[in-house]
Amino acid sequence: MLLSLGHGYSARALARRLIPQGWRIVGTTRNPAKAEAFRAEGVEPLLWPGDLAPALAEATHILASAAPDALGDPFLQAVPAIAQAKVEWVGYLSTTGVYGDHQGGWVDETTPLTPQSDRARQRVVAERQWLDTGLPVHIFRLAGIYGPGRGPFEKVRDGTARRIIKPGQVFSRIHVEDIAQVLEASIRHPNPGAAYNVCDDNPCPPEEVLSHAARLLGLPDPPAVPFEEAEMTPMQRAFYADSKRVRNDRIKTELGVRLLYPDYPAGLAALLAEETR
Repeated sequence: MLLSLGHGYSARALARRLIPQGWRIVGTTRNPAKAEAFRAEGVEPLLWPGDLAPALAEATHILASAAPDALGDPFLQAVPAIAQAKVEWVGYLSTTGVYGDHQGGWVDETTPLTPQSDRARQRVVAERQWLDTGLPVHIFRLAGIYGPGRGPFEKVRDGTARRIIKPGQVFSRIHVEDIAQVLEASIRHPNPGAAYNVCDDNPCPPEEVLSHAARLLGLPDPPAVPFEEAEMTPMQRAFYADSKRVRNDRIKTELGVRLLYPDYPAGLAALLAEETR
């Protein structure tokens, strides 16, 4: 049984792979409406805050996806008994933001963690907290996530997309279905203590992705806006503070993963095809 702490977008993609194989999955949420959606997907919802003890007693695997706060992981803070769970595998979903800014240079899992933003610093704290439990923990550092319902097409269509131009800026990204297959591969080939970068093969400037999405739709390029003039949330601005290319060799060599969507053209084409079915 998999206990999914903070059962969000990536965890739901993993559930879609595991449930047909006979897995029982319990997923936490604070939202009663989401609880009903989970139930419709075959996931047993557990409203949080709530009693985790029965699920912890039965869990063989734990996936932790909840965003940390200034004190680290919220579930470890609230339920110290998690550290005594008798489980075979724990996955913690972190971010490539923990590497900080490398001015477009390459990073891998051996690169020192030098987070620049509060959000990334909190992830480093949470990573360490999970590893310090002594459980069989695996860290997954996710690049920018896209997939069904999280692609660029809606904003390109409605005219709200903007190509934010910051010279030298590059990001890595990953399709949610590739996150799910990496997690499944780790479950099947556990290596406690390991960290994995989860990203595709093609780090590139973000405006390039929007231009390609517009071409697929037969629409003109979204307007270009210099970074200094762009209206962005603090989280978006922090995202642009980091520029790096992320290596993904370990998920291939150690877990045997072959990416379904090795670059954004493949991923966007699949999203558009799915929309038009």
